[in-house]
Amino acid sequence: MKNRQRKINAAGILNAAPVIGLILLAAVFVIIALVKDINLSYSFKNIVNQSIITMVVATGAIYIYTLGAFDISLGASMCVSAIVGAMAFNRTGSLAVMLAVCLGCAVLISLISSLLASVFNLPVFVTTIAMLSLLNALVMVLIRANGTGDVVQVPAAAVRSINNVWFRLLVLALFMILCVTTFNYMKLGRQEKFVGGNPLCAKLTGMNAKKLSVIGFMMAGIGVGLGAFLTIVYAPTLSRNTAGSVGMDVIISIVFGGMPVSGGARSRITSAAVGALSMTMLSQIMLVLNLDSGISQMVKAAIFLLVVSVSMLNSRKQILPR
Repeated sequence: MKNRQRKINAAGILNAAPVIGLILLAAVFVIIALVKDINLSYSFKNIVNQSIITMVVATGAIYIYTLGAFDISLGASMCVSAIVGAMAFNRTGSLAVMLAVCLGCAVLISLISSLLASVFNLPVFVTTIAMLSLLNALVMVLIRANGTGDVVQVPAAAVRSINNVWFRLLVLALFMILCVTTFNYMKLGRQEKFVGGNPLCAKLTGMNAKKLSVIGFMMAGIGVGLGAFLTIVYAPTLSRNTAGSVGMDVIISIVFGGMPVSGGARSRITSAAVGALSMTMLSQIMLVLNLDSGISQMVKAAIFLLVVSVSMLNSRKQILPR
C-alpha cells in the first residue's frame, strides 16, 4: 500500500512539474527584471504576444501527437495558408474571407497528409516529410504568382483594429474550449489516447485508427489555420520564411508542457499552452541576460533532452506492447 501511495505521489509531482517549472521561470524573470529595472507589464505582454500563435498551433497538434505520430510540416502548412489567405484578402478586402481561406487551406493540407498515409499505409511522419518539401516549393510558386516581388502583403491599416493581444487571447480561448471539450469530455479524446497507448489493442477492440487519424489531422489543421490568420494580423508582410520555426517550436512546446513524445494516456491539451509559455519565458530570460544565441540554443536543447529523458524514464515500464 505504501509503495502504491509513493507511486501515486510521484506521478502527481511529475504531472505538476511543467506548471511548477513555468512558475519558477516566471519568478526568475521577475527577479531579473527588477534587478535590471525592466518594465514588467510590457515584458509579460510581449511574452504572451510571442507565445500565442505557437500555443494555438501546438494545441491542435496535440491530437496528432496523442496518436504517437508527429507532423514536421506544420510550419510550411501555416506559411502556405497565410499566403493564400492574404491573397484572398487582397482580392476581396474581407477579413472573414481571409479567415475562412486560412482555415480551409490548412485543413485541406492536413487532410491530404492524413489520407496519403492511410491510402498508401505509410507512417505519418514519412508523409509529412514529403509534404514539407512540397509545401516549401508551393510557397515559392505562390509568391511568384502574386507578382509583388519576394513578399505577399496585407495593408497594415486593414488589420489594425484586431492587431492586439486581447483579440489573440480571445481566439486562443475559443479554440482551447473547443479542444478541451472534444479531448477531455468526448469519446474522441479517450479513443485517441487508447490508440496512442497501444494501437494493436485498440484495433482488436474495433477502433478505426485511420478515422481517428483523419479527425486528429483535421483538428490540427484548424489550429494551423487560426495560427496563419493571427500571423497575418500580427505581421502582415509574408515571405518564404514566415512560420519557419513553428514546426520545431510546436515539438519543443509540447515536450516542455510535460507530454510524452509517445503520446497515449498522459497526453493533455494544456501541455501546449504551458510549454509554449515556458519556452518563450526561457528565451526572454536569456535575452535579458544578453546570452549569445548559440548558448541559448544549447540551453534549450539540454532542457529538451532532460524533459524527454524524465518523461520516458517514468513511462517506459508502463507502456503496453505495441
